[in-house]
Parts: sequence; structure tokens; C-alpha cells
Amino acid sequence: MSSNRIPVIVDCDPGHDDAVALFFAHARKEIDIRLVSTVAGNQTVEKTTLNAQRIISFLKMKAPVARGASKPLFRDLITAESVHGESGLDGPVLPDVHISAVEQPAFSMMVKVLEESEKPLTIVATAALTNVGLLLLLRPDLKSRIERISLMGGSLSGGNWSPSAEFNILVDPEAAHVVFSSGLPIIMSPLELTHRALVTTSDIERIRSIGSRSALLVAGLLDYFWKVHERAGFLGAPLHDLCAVAVLTAPEIFQGKRGRVQVECEGVYSNGTTVVSLVDFPDPDANVEVLLDLDREVLVDLLVTTLETLD
Repeated sequence: MSSNRIPVIVDCDPGHDDAVALFFAHARKEIDIRLVSTVAGNQTVEKTTLNAQRIISFLKMKAPVARGASKPLFRDLITAESVHGESGLDGPVLPDVHISAVEQPAFSMMVKVLEESEKPLTIVATAALTNVGLLLLLRPDLKSRIERISLMGGSLSGGNWSPSAEFNILVDPEAAHVVFSSGLPIIMSPLELTHRALVTTSDIERIRSIGSRSALLVAGLLDYFWKVHERAGFLGAPLHDLCAVAVLTAPEIFQGKRGRVQVECEGVYSNGTTVVSLVDFPDPDANVEVLLDLDREVLVDLLVTTLETLD
């Protein structure tokens, strides 16, 4: 195993864009996936765990799958069935499951993987931050074992699930508050960025034309995701979660700015809002790199060439 590879824990709630991010992360030689942990969000944790098992079985990944939190820290669960469907991965026929989730819960497995790693890990969080928040609350001593957190979540102005809040943060604002106030280095992929990470119908056909089983499954997932977003007026399907992975392997595609992020946990109308303060001067409390723009064509090219390496 190359010491230059980036060891990561992927904390997710598959989810069409989570699935694409997993395909991408698995195929990139720079990334070493040590654990896939699941959480309730896009669908219930039972469904997101099953979806993760299906993807990992399909890809023959060696990383274990660990089931995480079934609900937010202090709130009732909201899901995104209207976007991802009843299964959480509606669209193509999904492959059979050939692996089981480990018996240990996600929290225990995250602790184990962090403690056993020869160097600090990156946590890629593409879901509600319940698992990551629990980890930081219960084992703050493990912060030194975390290199950074690359997350998809939040926005600078306006939301996609309420007028002011992005879905992943709105599901569990208290957990998000724990993460953003942890002092750990964070890379934030907000809606303003991910709504630029669109795949069009021609991009999907380009993926389909690869002809491999992986490319055909990804294209099928994106067909469904594109149709959902077309009905909402989008010009393509936003690959939100891909951004949180791609920035680790191709940071030159992205432009960002440092800042501080606070999470509104009590507002009647602004609950789950991320209050982002960008800074133009050195600020020791500015622990978040807020990604603001990307080169869409280069990102799509990277996704296509990466999928070309898979069977």
C-alpha cells in the first residue's frame, strides 16, 4: 500500500450522488477507503446501509460497511424520498448484496479505524453529520487522528430544503454545529458550488458509451437523478457529493476562500442555516475552506476518465 494514498472514511447516505462519489473514490488510486459508514438522511439508515452494501458488493470493495445513526441527535428524521425515491436509489435495477455490514456500529468502527491508522485520516462526509458529530462529542481525543473533514453541506445564501437551509445540515443542525465548531480543518462544498457540478444528458450518454457494467449502472442512476432535477427546473443533475471527494484528488478544479461557519439550531424560520463568514485576512478561527466555484467541464472529464478505469 502506497504511503502517498489518502486514507479516508466515507460517511454517507446513498443516495444517487453518494453512489457516484463512491464509484469515483473507489476508482481513484490516490484514495484508500478504510471504512464506509452509513447514516439516516436521504432515506432511513436501513435503506442507506442496504444501498451502500449493494454498491460495495458491485465494486468488490474491501472496505467494511458499518451502520450508523438511525436518527439525528435531538430531532425527528426527515428524508429525501422525493429526490432519491422510496429505496433511496431508485432507477436502475440494483445488484444483489454479497457482503454484510459489520456487527459493530459506525461509531465503534470509526474509532477503531482512526486508532489503527498509521497516519491521520480524512473523513469524507456526504450526509447528515450525526455520525461525525457523535464521534467528536464522545471521543474528542481522536481529533489528532483526523487530518481534515471534506463535507457536502450548507450554503452561503438560500437552501434546497427550506428557504435558508441545505438538506444535510437541516437534518441534524446540532451535529453540524459540533463539526463546524470542532476546530478541525474542514473543506465545505456548499450548494453554490454543487449546483454548478451539473451533468447533462449528453454527459450521461458519454458515460453510458463507455459500455462497462460500472458505467452503465452510473448512467442509469444519473438518468433518474437528472429527471428529478429537470422537473425542478435544473439544466442537469447536480453531483453534490462528488465535489467532496474530487477536491481531494484534483484541488486545482476548485476555487475557495477561508472562513468561519456557524449553524443556526434554534431559529423558527432559519433552522439549519449555515452562517458563513469569509475572511480576507489571517484568522486562526477560520478553519473552513469554503469552495465557491469549479470548472464543470474538467470535473465531468475527470469523472468520465475515472469511470473508464472500472469494469
